[in-house]
Amino acid sequence: QPLARVRGVRRHGARLRGAGARMAEARVARGLPPVLPRRARVLVLGSFPGVASLAARQYYAHPRNHFWPVMGAILGEPLATLPYAGRLARLAARGVALWDTIVACEREGSGDQAIRNAVRAEVARVRRASPGIVAVAFNGNTAARAAPRWREAGYATLALPSTSPAYARPLAEKVAAWRALEAWL
Repeated sequence: QPLARVRGVRRHGARLRGAGARMAEARVARGLPPVLPRRARVLVLGSFPGVASLAARQYYAHPRNHFWPVMGAILGEPLATLPYAGRLARLAARGVALWDTIVACEREGSGDQAIRNAVRAEVARVRRASPGIVAVAFNGNTAARAAPRWREAGYATLALPSTSPAYARPLAEKVAAWRALEAWL
């Protein structure tokens, strides 16, 4: 699946390529395809996949990222122990969709602070693919910067603490905060 309509990629392509010398070491990266089950009720948006996730072509692939243990605790499912396809199937069965607020950007490394020339995810694409989504949860502060756009589109929004290993909080604290999703599951 394309991550953005061809027209959108073309429109932003020059901006992605035109950073010149100041971004000489940064690489243009495209994110992962969205996971948008037709019957989803909640969309979890990260910022942009890290190097480990891009290499594995899997959301939250870094072994120290708390996303799968957090969602497993909330859903009462052993997500962290399942193969990736099984994780996605369990999320879909529970009405959870995944994507990122940024579908392409220039970035060196995995840090959100290094993101430049971002191309944003399309709200309309989510609405078409998963019309039952009523709430959008943002995994971390960088992702949450997109909340106003999603709120204006009529979604309930929820900013949650990052599950990234860079956000050094105990797993129990993250699980407690993420339990706010239960209202929509």
